[in-house]
Amino acid sequence: MISKALVMRALRILLVVLALAFCAYSLVDQWDATVRAFEQMSAWTLLGAFVTGMAGLFAWMLSWRVFLAGLGSPLPLKAMYRISSISQLGKYVPGKVWAVVTQMEMAKEHDVPRARSFGSTLLAVAASQATGLAVAAVTLPLVSEAARERYWWLFLLAPVVLACLHPRIVTWGLNLLLKLARRPPLEHPVSLAETVRGVVWAVVGWFFFGLHMWMLCAAAGGEGKGLPFLAMGAYALAFVAGFLVFIAPGGIGAREAAMVLVLTPAMPAGAPIVVALVSRVLLTLADLANAGIAVLIGGRPPKAPKDAFEAGNEREPETLVTGTQPTKE
Repeated sequence: MISKALVMRALRILLVVLALAFCAYSLVDQWDATVRAFEQMSAWTLLGAFVTGMAGLFAWMLSWRVFLAGLGSPLPLKAMYRISSISQLGKYVPGKVWAVVTQMEMAKEHDVPRARSFGSTLLAVAASQATGLAVAAVTLPLVSEAARERYWWLFLLAPVVLACLHPRIVTWGLNLLLKLARRPPLEHPVSLAETVRGVVWAVVGWFFFGLHMWMLCAAAGGEGKGLPFLAMGAYALAFVAGFLVFIAPGGIGAREAAMVLVLTPAMPAGAPIVVALVSRVLLTLADLANAGIAVLIGGRPPKAPKDAFEAGNEREPETLVTGTQPTKE
């Protein structure tokens, strides 16, 4: 009889294979344009943008870890890195559920209830999207007329979404979802202090992604004192826009369109699409690198010890079967 664990492992491997296939397709589909874009960047620029992209992804992993611990399931750093890095490949498969499902099943190996895993993922996503809207709302209105005209309604959502991160609202919302799914409510609501810590890590992630984008924009010919703010706001707005497109894997297409729209007035002709392509490829490589490192360093939970019956069946049969105590010699 095939065990459930074996089935889930096979499905996880299949998901990773599908994710790698979609990653390869997205790279090959625009290969010539991507090669030309990379040729316009120095090796140091590409390396710096890759490293800062990796740092941003790691900060967001820590945000998820804080929320999961706040719900009652703290994880070791190595286990957190393995679960998050491998499961995030699921975002390259069309639809938004695959990364979440994989993360829940991998966390289950560490005795994390699915409700907590699901809740922590929703909190981490909400924190990244809310802070992304806030970053865009703070940086773009002063430096991008195109962003003001096209995405003004998203800026108005920023304070509303940030307010919805209050623990009371979060707890009510998550318990409502669990009730609809006929699951028990949360045992450990996230505290205000833990929510703030999770949000801070999300903001740190945006800071690194802003550096990532600024390096690429400067290398592509962008100038001016407002370029760092424009770069950070453009990436934050593009990421949120890409997230809102449910079908596109990893927000492909929508993210680049928003990025080009915001950057076009402030950069030389053709430069914004170069920046968008290089950013997409570097962050895809960062996701793949994280997954590869996670596989190499391990982080699997230790095997469960044998139960009392298996461990003592031969040594103390009289205790287990008859209930009598063995005589001491």
